[in-house]
Amino acid sequence: MKQKFDIIESTCVPLPVENVDTDQIIPARFLKATTRDEAFFGENLFRDWRYDASGQPKPDFVLNRPEYGGCILVAGKNFGSGSSREHAAWAIAGYGFKVVISSFFADIHKNNELNNFVLPVTVSEDFLAEIFATVKADPSAKLRVDLPAQTVTNLTTGRSESFEISAYKKYCLENALDDIDYLLSRRSRIEEYERSR
Repeated sequence: MKQKFDIIESTCVPLPVENVDTDQIIPARFLKATTRDEAFFGENLFRDWRYDASGQPKPDFVLNRPEYGGCILVAGKNFGSGSSREHAAWAIAGYGFKVVISSFFADIHKNNELNNFVLPVTVSEDFLAEIFATVKADPSAKLRVDLPAQTVTNLTTGRSESFEISAYKKYCLENALDDIDYLLSRRSRIEEYERSR
């Protein structure tokens, strides 16, 4: 969903699992869907971890635990590995996550998140471990993600780290622009350049 990014303060959903691949995020059988409806993919985020064979929620899985919520997913190292399916980013956005924090993202998945208005934030492994510990001790603990300043802060401990993002993607997120929107916003300049050639 296109929305302007600025500063987000939220509780978190902790998923301290490493090497979460895109098939775990959204199983391959959902790639045949003919819809692009975010709600459909959001309902099937982590489908095989979230529901049993009869379609009933597994009470021990984090998305089914009422104490955890918010628009920030905190994930283990190497998040989004495996196939390049954009559906994984659709599912994350469709569920309502605006930010995913990890110590490492697979490159293609990271770009897919950015293209779908989900901000992937890379932090140190030490800081990631601190965030997991904070949320485990208090599920109501919040993080502050400041896109303009490019910082993430654990509001419980006060610790903060900077994160990297390309200037282009930062501009697009801050202005709710996808790649086509960005080109259209530069239309007059493009036309002027074409005329001068």
